[in-house]
Amino acid sequence: MEQPTLASTHRRLLITGASGFLGWHLARAAQATWQVGGTYHRHAPPLPGVKLHCIDLTDAIALKDWLVQVASDAVIHTAALSQPNRCEQEPDLSRAMNVEATRVLAQFCGERQIPFVFTSTDQVFDGHAAPYDETSPPSPISVYGRHKVKAEAIIQSAHPTAAICRLPLLYGPPSPTAECFLQGFLRRLEAGQPLHLFTDEFRTPAYVEDAAAGLLLALEQSSGLLHLGGPERLSRYDFGLHLAEVFGFDKTLLLPSKQADVAMPAARPADVSSSSQRAIDLGYRPRGVVAGLRATQAWANR
Repeated sequence: MEQPTLASTHRRLLITGASGFLGWHLARAAQATWQVGGTYHRHAPPLPGVKLHCIDLTDAIALKDWLVQVASDAVIHTAALSQPNRCEQEPDLSRAMNVEATRVLAQFCGERQIPFVFTSTDQVFDGHAAPYDETSPPSPISVYGRHKVKAEAIIQSAHPTAAICRLPLLYGPPSPTAECFLQGFLRRLEAGQPLHLFTDEFRTPAYVEDAAAGLLLALEQSSGLLHLGGPERLSRYDFGLHLAEVFGFDKTLLLPSKQADVAMPAARPADVSSSSQRAIDLGYRPRGVVAGLRATQAWANR
């Protein structure tokens, strides 16, 4: 007798932030094994097959009532105020979105033992002791990082079996309603304009579809902290060199710069490269940057 597929079990997955860069890619990927619902705040994304809900996640009372009505079997919380500079300039909004909305979701799911995955960040570290793994103590230096650490602690208390996935710098093709940093890079280079990139800021960037697959893996197989970084430690400048190579741009347009040369509201850690061995042991398979950039290019050309 043929075994039922995961999709045929009619499990309902709620993805917050489905209009965002990561959330949109995740919602597309999750449809293979889940009935997917997604939230958005302002811009409804084109997502055939996904039931979309317009909701303000910072309205705690309305959010609780709505969660009861939706009756999801699992939740992946990707919605966030994720621009560190904006979080520094608008800390109350950052707290409402990154901490308090997460508190409502974690407590709701924890009380009902609903599987819950939270997207945290490598910005919970200060950049002085890389590479970081799940045993590394958080040491944030920005409002964004501090609020994500608070959210992690709330989840660990309210829903101990939840998965907290720390994500790196993500890149890939844009969603219809959201871009990543890569699209800005491409526009400048296509216009023949110089691009200043840091040589002293290191990350382990991940292709967005690989990160989405990692989140779905965490939902099924993991609890606690999980790092979902890419396989390579690169500076922004190194990333730019790969970008120029894959897309055929003039590498002389890439101008090396230092963090200290640019005044920004939020402090940026110098090196938050991470080890994702725990996730790899579960089956996480992040591709290298060249392969990810080629996949981005192929997406644009299809």
